Amino acid sequence: MNHWIKLLIALGASALLASTAAAFALAGGPATGEAKVPIANPPLGRILVDSKGITLYDFVKDKGTTSVCYGACAALWPPLLTKGKPVAGPGVRASLLGTTKRKDGKLEVTYNGHPLYYFVTDRKPGQTTGQGVNQFGGPWWVLSTAGKEIHRG
Repeated sequence: MNHWIKLLIALGASALLASTAAAFALAGGPATGEAKVPIANPPLGRILVDSKGITLYDFVKDKGTTSVCYGACAALWPPLLTKGKPVAGPGVRASLLGTTKRKDGKLEVTYNGHPLYYFVTDRKPGQTTGQGVNQFGGPWWVLSTAGKEIHRG
């Protein structure tokens, strides 16, 4: 019996470590190179995602292309970072992709002037758990391929 308890504790610790590592990996954006922004087609319609299919959001409180999401905000809503010019996936308008410099000098990807973010609870492709969440002074929305916020869901 003692052996089973130790095994369960070890499995729980491994799961916690793996989920923490995944959250940090998302927060850091791509390790090298350019961020790729393709589209997905969940129930909300054709929306922007990252190269792994994880949903991207915009924050209505941002001032144009300037992000206002730092500290605790960026811990829950990590920015999509890139080390170069972002790459448009199929269905994404390359002319709407851009970057903005964050306070720490890192480049955040923008689409139609909106800085792009992840939501920490979206861990699998197709999840949109951040849609319409009101945090840090305003709502968060997914973006259509036209670069418009989708206000449903």
